[in-house]
Amino acid sequence: MDTPDRNRPSSDDEVPWPRAILHLDMDAFFVNVHILEHPEDAGIPIAVGGRPESRGVIASASYEARQYGVRSAMPSSRAVRLCPQLKFVGHSWSRIQESSRGIMAILSNYGPVEKVSVDEAYVDLPVDLEPEVLALTIKQRVKEETGLPASVGLATSKLVAKVASDFDKPEGCTIVRPGAEATFLAPQPVRVIWGIGPRTAERLAELKIFTCSQLASHDADPLRQLFGQQAQQLQRMALGIDRRKVHSERGLPKSVSQEWTFSEDVTDPELLKTQLRKQSASISRTLQKRNLVAQTVRVKFRWANFTTFTRQKSVEIGLDDEDKIFGLALAIWEENWPTGQKVRLLGVGVSGLQMPSARQIDFGF
Repeated sequence: MDTPDRNRPSSDDEVPWPRAILHLDMDAFFVNVHILEHPEDAGIPIAVGGRPESRGVIASASYEARQYGVRSAMPSSRAVRLCPQLKFVGHSWSRIQESSRGIMAILSNYGPVEKVSVDEAYVDLPVDLEPEVLALTIKQRVKEETGLPASVGLATSKLVAKVASDFDKPEGCTIVRPGAEATFLAPQPVRVIWGIGPRTAERLAELKIFTCSQLASHDADPLRQLFGQQAQQLQRMALGIDRRKVHSERGLPKSVSQEWTFSEDVTDPELLKTQLRKQSASISRTLQKRNLVAQTVRVKFRWANFTTFTRQKSVEIGLDDEDKIFGLALAIWEENWPTGQKVRLLGVGVSGLQMPSARQIDFGF
């Protein structure tokens, strides 16, 4: 487990990622969507939910309110006793859905997305594109483009990624590298394991099992007597072993993109071209994996002074070939990068996605 340093070079000694599963969980989502329209409510204890006099229940609480012990699913009457100055606000479901769609659209640029709820999703990230850096990039991009804070966890499994996303809220980014899953889970209560509810936790407590390490190392026979064939699975999950796949929703994504923020501003044209090639290759693999072609290629530029803009080119026949995507991206870059201009961020994206009816032709780049 570590807090990512996006400027940290990869070590040859690090175990490669067999899978890279990101779990994104929006922070106090309903509250922060409300604050987008009512910025005057930022920084004070507020709650979305029914008022105390109507026997209401808290749907979401700001972190200022949580400092007083206010939590979601808590009766509003109790919340007011804990925090007398608590401000109750309504919610706009249409704005919540709109924000959720924007978040999921961003995530879909990085891999297959499994939407769990309006404010929570898994993403199956490409393992060849520095998943640690992508995790931080995604968190920052969601904040920049939607105005909403999120926490993310990155691990080799859905189970560990979800626990990691909750580890350092709000706006946390917790990475559990391959091989560190059991160590990360060891001190955590057994309730963090997917499938362990209150009743199962009570039965484990009868065996003096309260943490994941205690569950993983416990003698198997008493566990089998209590849980039968499920006992082995519980111990495997306590070690962070979870083979569940990310099940993406059906439907064509609107776009696919990759972005890279350099640790230092770059002026070397060969380094910039190399990055364009790397991003084009990743996008090509994503398109081919999903059996899609794109009609528009765009390049995103961000200079050292944070000036940001995009430029794009379109073709009549859809493409999914790495060389063709790179050719268009390179042409856009050459037309818009003044020699010597310091580059902070470079991105490549494609849109106009569709199922292929004809393959791309060589258009001379």
